[in-house]
Amino acid sequence: MYSWFLSVAAWLVASPMLLLFGVLLTELILGAVPGRRGRVEALSSANALQQPTVILMPAHNEAGGIGAIIDSLQRQLPTTARILVIADNCSDETATVARAHGAQVVERHDAERRGKGHALAFGRDFLQADPPKAVLVLDADCTLGEGALAQLMSCAIEQQRPVQGLYLLHALPDAGPKVQISNFAFLIKNLVRQRGAQRLHAPAILGGTGMAFPWRLFATLPLATSDLVEDLALGIHCTRQGHQPRFVETAAIWSEAASESDTIKQRARWEQGFLSTAMAHGLPLLREGMLRPSLLWMGLHLLVPPLALLFPLGFLTMALLALIAAFGGGWVPFLVFTAELLAVGLMIAAAWLLNGREVIPAGTLLRVPLYILWKAGIYFRFFGRRGETEWVRTRRLGE
Repeated sequence: MYSWFLSVAAWLVASPMLLLFGVLLTELILGAVPGRRGRVEALSSANALQQPTVILMPAHNEAGGIGAIIDSLQRQLPTTARILVIADNCSDETATVARAHGAQVVERHDAERRGKGHALAFGRDFLQADPPKAVLVLDADCTLGEGALAQLMSCAIEQQRPVQGLYLLHALPDAGPKVQISNFAFLIKNLVRQRGAQRLHAPAILGGTGMAFPWRLFATLPLATSDLVEDLALGIHCTRQGHQPRFVETAAIWSEAASESDTIKQRARWEQGFLSTAMAHGLPLLREGMLRPSLLWMGLHLLVPPLALLFPLGFLTMALLALIAAFGGGWVPFLVFTAELLAVGLMIAAAWLLNGREVIPAGTLLRVPLYILWKAGIYFRFFGRRGETEWVRTRRLGE
């Protein structure tokens, strides 16, 4: 009787983590192997590219780099497209520099309502007088890969749903190990897991930049919020409304990685915002997904915490299962969970071999345990309710 009770307890302990690691393992297995990289998806059509489109660029004190970004965009901008910069609460020459490089600029001054969501809503209000067919939201430090603009805009217009490109980070050769490991985690999230979800026909996760919307949908979005992860919230909203976001891997968006100190602040905002959104929407999406399968996997995806939190929870679970087994609960739950944990580790290694060797050298991977210890502070602050509560601009390199 006693051993039966311990056996049930072991499975109750193991089951939630088996589910979370199972979701991650599924995405890693399906997403680790690249598609045919030489094939550009046939998303563009002459009709779609002849439609008026707008790159909507929120910018806060970006005078130092926005000119070069606009110049790079102009080189692939069709005659039917324009760039609209929202100079948001700027105290520098962002608006002047953007105009000098050929962008249309509107200035917003509102110290009370800060953040990207409010800036996007302001830009949308400006566009109401002459709305485009599609809008591409692009951060002021991002560049587009060749053909990305045409692919994203065409897909948004033709399929009338949100589209997310492949958003990755460049790191300088002398970037520290924390930045390199963080960039690799970013690649797992934005490339491997997105690709895996796409192969499951699940919704893409919107990434805040490089996301395109048909105007008819963009005009109705709840943009004016101070949400730390307004992009994630928008993706949930769109999926619930029946507009499932699509991931387009061949449309690349690049940004320079922040310095090590700013990476700490940036990751704190992103991950604490993700955890807050996951706690609010993960389980409700599972319940709604019983009737609408498109919501089911999004709910499961949200319940998987960031890797630097998931793995310590996994090791803690493994230790607890070993303790229960030692007292007579049986070793099967421990062995099953350990095998799954090992499989996830092997698939992350495979993802590195197939996708990440240019992002992080093999030697730096040995420092992952130290990276997890560093990240622990972020999670302690979050669960202690002393985390980030408002949007703060990340400093650019050289500032």
